[in-house]
Amino acid sequence: MDYYGLASLRHRHPAWRLLTAENAPFVIAFLHHAFTKPNIRTLVQSQLAMQLEDYLYDLRARLGDSIFPRSAGEYLNDWADDSKGWLRKFYPEGGDEPHFDVTASTEMAIAWVHGLEQKQFIGTESRIKTVLELLRQMARGTETDPAVRISELEKRRAELNAEIVRIREGSLDLMDSTEIKERFQQMEQTARALLADFRQVEQNFRNLDRSVREHIALWEGSKGELLESIFGEHDVIAGSDQGKSFRAFWDFLMSPVRQEELSTLLRRIMSLEPIVETQPDRRLLCVHYDWLEAGEATQRTVARLSEQLRKYLDDKAWHENRRIMVILRDIEQQALAVRNHAPDGDFAHLDDTAPSIELVMDRPLFTPPLKASFAQNITDAQDEVAGSNALFEQVYVDKAALRLRIRRALQTREQIALTTLIEEYPLEQGLAELVAYLSLAAEEERALIDDAHTQTVVWTDASGRDLCASLPAVIFSR
Repeated sequence: MDYYGLASLRHRHPAWRLLTAENAPFVIAFLHHAFTKPNIRTLVQSQLAMQLEDYLYDLRARLGDSIFPRSAGEYLNDWADDSKGWLRKFYPEGGDEPHFDVTASTEMAIAWVHGLEQKQFIGTESRIKTVLELLRQMARGTETDPAVRISELEKRRAELNAEIVRIREGSLDLMDSTEIKERFQQMEQTARALLADFRQVEQNFRNLDRSVREHIALWEGSKGELLESIFGEHDVIAGSDQGKSFRAFWDFLMSPVRQEELSTLLRRIMSLEPIVETQPDRRLLCVHYDWLEAGEATQRTVARLSEQLRKYLDDKAWHENRRIMVILRDIEQQALAVRNHAPDGDFAHLDDTAPSIELVMDRPLFTPPLKASFAQNITDAQDEVAGSNALFEQVYVDKAALRLRIRRALQTREQIALTTLIEEYPLEQGLAELVAYLSLAAEEERALIDDAHTQTVVWTDASGRDLCASLPAVIFSR
């Protein structure tokens, strides 16, 4: 804020040039009327020129035909010139007609002039409460002592409980009309300031996009060094306080629940009698959608930056392919040059002069597997006594029942060890059932068999003996 810095800022900053311009009232009034007041992001040149012609016609009818003698198109091109920087003239993707948008500097100048107006009502209570609440949030967010935090939360809980008791007893603390108007005024100013801030954020990313284009056009080094430089600048903006804040705001606003909550609150507040008396701007009902539109414009600027990188990579790939073809032609020319005058010794060495060929008929034919044949001979065993106990000693383990047990156990947990499963469902068929569990673990993709660790399984057989088996650790997962 010294003299030399302010003198330089006066000549190079578009907002200061606009405030000191001879036609500043005309420029600020029209741009506020066309862009800021209706909260319009961009306008087509023909539509904006038509609005300016109507605005000039009204001024000339009141102030005389000699005032502002230039045409609307000349004024727009002059305001969009780099020497002014009050409008941004650009061609959208897929369009051939120029569009206009006010710059962030113009938004700052309009907001500053708007703040000069004498206000009938200036609220101070809500601001001091906002300052106090912000200080409390910072104090709570930086407190490292758990005891202090718990004490603060208990204090807030006691205040909430006391308020609940008062409400149940019929005592309601309602805001009067003055408090409602004051807070609404502060909300309106913050909402409009937020829209203006979006243009500054978008301008920062646009400046990055312009610097990337300049890098790509003038770069003569390697592709890796250029990409490292570009991504470094992008990371600086994305990792800055402004970039982090914008990302947090965008994630918050993209939530459908938050959008519905904002719409409900705005409709409810705008219908209050003290607010209706002030005749507020009805566009505030959809201010959050204006935030979304402004945020999407910023996101499109970042998308254009990514597109520039992709085009650069495509161009580089084309140039590299072209360079490979030049090298191949150079090799062919050198080969033709030495065809009739071969040098002495080995001219070139090739690992293999021909590919190895494996014919289909060289492969062995399919041989069907040998099938065992069983002789059906019935022998007469009238004199022999065969024991029938061996038939009843066969054990059948139902894998489907075991698999059902595993699924039932995983309904209440993410994973379960085989030892824990056997504790809940003891082995009924001994070692055969344990082997069936191992078979299921080998078949299941989500089961783990860890050979590095062992588990011990204990069970009681039919005769009452305690048996144990050591096996790799088996864990079933959901």
